[in-house]
Amino acid sequence: MPSFPASSSFSSFSSFSSFSSFASAYLPRVELTLRQTLASPRLAEGTHYAMMRYHMGWLNEEFRPVQANTGKGIRPLLCLLSCAAVGGDPVIALPAAAALELLHNFSLVHDDVEDNSPTRRHRPTVWALWGRPQAINVGDALFAHAFQSLLNLAPVVPAVQVMETVQRFVHACIALTEGQHLDMGFEARLDVTTDDYLQMIRGKTAALLAASVEMGAGLGGAQTQQLSALHHFGESLGLAFQIQDDILGIWGDEQKTGKSAASDILTRKKSLPVLSALNGPQGAALRSLYARPRLTVDEVPAVLELLEAAGARAHAAALVETYSTAALQALQAARLTAPAGDHLRDLALHLLDRQA
Repeated sequence: MPSFPASSSFSSFSSFSSFSSFASAYLPRVELTLRQTLASPRLAEGTHYAMMRYHMGWLNEEFRPVQANTGKGIRPLLCLLSCAAVGGDPVIALPAAAALELLHNFSLVHDDVEDNSPTRRHRPTVWALWGRPQAINVGDALFAHAFQSLLNLAPVVPAVQVMETVQRFVHACIALTEGQHLDMGFEARLDVTTDDYLQMIRGKTAALLAASVEMGAGLGGAQTQQLSALHHFGESLGLAFQIQDDILGIWGDEQKTGKSAASDILTRKKSLPVLSALNGPQGAALRSLYARPRLTVDEVPAVLELLEAAGARAHAAALVETYSTAALQALQAARLTAPAGDHLRDLALHLLDRQA
């Protein structure tokens, strides 16, 4: 069982004057928990764990220590801040925060296989280096270790709270696979509606953000009304976050996003801007292009012109605004404790205003 940093009482939380100071203090604790969870217990299985640690950004292709891009830690931060914002000690929620990050990374490893993606975070993906079978197994292991991390709540959290936390986590796991199922099914369809898309991202993206805040708040002793409001906050934030990601996937600055702005178009991804155009006056022309066996770089400008004529970017931005407003209203309705509640709002605003 991993050992966790000594608990700092909630009374000391006021020492974190900003969201960034909280993140700087707690993300290293989350990483320590993750590193302890994914340490190789036996030499014979060392390569198996090394592949996991490679994906997490701690080892290079030769399994030597490196500090690569490890992601933003959004889900752990949502969990820990929500715990603190209802009056709990965020240290207690560290195993849950680590479990959320492990689940997220499980989904990334499997997404890379399912999407045939050769790179992630500017590095070769696990399957690109060691093959699809090994990558699937690595993803499965991350999934299993996520539940192992949750069980580490047991020594310090009442059994009822542990079971409630596990149940919220299981619901998110199921929703995640349902969303991924829909996403993969959309690839061969040109009749996908905006409602279909929103149902898909509720599972693939929003469910895990909602679970992050609910799990943290539940461990912090939140009231029923707070849990309901925070679920709505997390889900709305997830919807806005994913639609903003779709906008960046087409019109984002390549230097900031780290990927070609043409990639989502070349792969004919059914993102929200594309769907709004497919279901509008420009739909016939766009369907004609997307029905081809493959798109070329030379055809990208034609697609962008159709999206522009359809007002696709403006439509997507309007939905981001709608869900952002809903998220912030739900957060206010939760009546959270300062300063953690303020930091949670700062994190949400940071996610909604990102350019990468």
